[in-house]
Amino acid sequence: MSPELTVAVQAATAAGAVIREFIGTLQDAVTHKAPNDFVTEADTRCEALITACLRSAFPGYGVLGEEAGAIHSPHGAPRWIIDPIDGTTNFIHGFPACCTSIALQDPDGQLRVSAVYDPIRDELFTAERGAGAWLNGAPIHVSRATDPALALIATGWPFREATRPYLDRFTTLFVEILTSVHDIRRAGSAALDLAYVACGRLDGYWELGLGPWDVAGGALLVAEAGGIVTDFSGGQAFVARGHTIAGNPTVHPFLTQKVQRTFPDLSAAN
Repeated sequence: MSPELTVAVQAATAAGAVIREFIGTLQDAVTHKAPNDFVTEADTRCEALITACLRSAFPGYGVLGEEAGAIHSPHGAPRWIIDPIDGTTNFIHGFPACCTSIALQDPDGQLRVSAVYDPIRDELFTAERGAGAWLNGAPIHVSRATDPALALIATGWPFREATRPYLDRFTTLFVEILTSVHDIRRAGSAALDLAYVACGRLDGYWELGLGPWDVAGGALLVAEAGGIVTDFSGGQAFVARGHTIAGNPTVHPFLTQKVQRTFPDLSAAN
């Protein structure tokens, strides 16, 4: 395990302890960042804890966090991408599907390490570029499903204000995919959905309008577990663009074809 992944794991598991302390209590302050977008005391505590841990070990690296924004680093330095609690709405309601996600992105845009920690199930997903992906230390791989009709797919509804204009088309796409696969899940945590694709619990996933912190950690897990992750155009700009498709080598092209037909405007390569 590289020094960067070691520190990411330490930071993610420490934040997980904070999540366990707060989940379901509803005693922490809940603030509306935007319609249907919330932040809690635990979010800010976790992000501060993670940032302090990462900056202490790697002071020359930048940080991009969901709540605090960016801490800039010298030109050409890597940056950490942090989601202190992915699945905040679940967390507020005590619904057991949330996690901490930490990824390291190199200046060329490639993701180098990832740690996604689910403190409710005590599941730690990790990956290093070129070295594989693991769940609690055991290697993981995407599913071997070869028939999309038997696939279990995950997604997330466009609930944020910026993505609401796409809701009608998304609903049409949802129905089209639902009637073509075994079933669809919407659990409310993009990082966990991607982690589940990586370990074969899900066969594929798509969502639009994600933040970099939503997708970075889970995307590397999928890629290192033998899956495919792209933006809607089929390119690698999913961290920057937020529109993401992931799956095993059979399900990914199946989803891509349907997504591109429904969202040609979001599928054009930049």
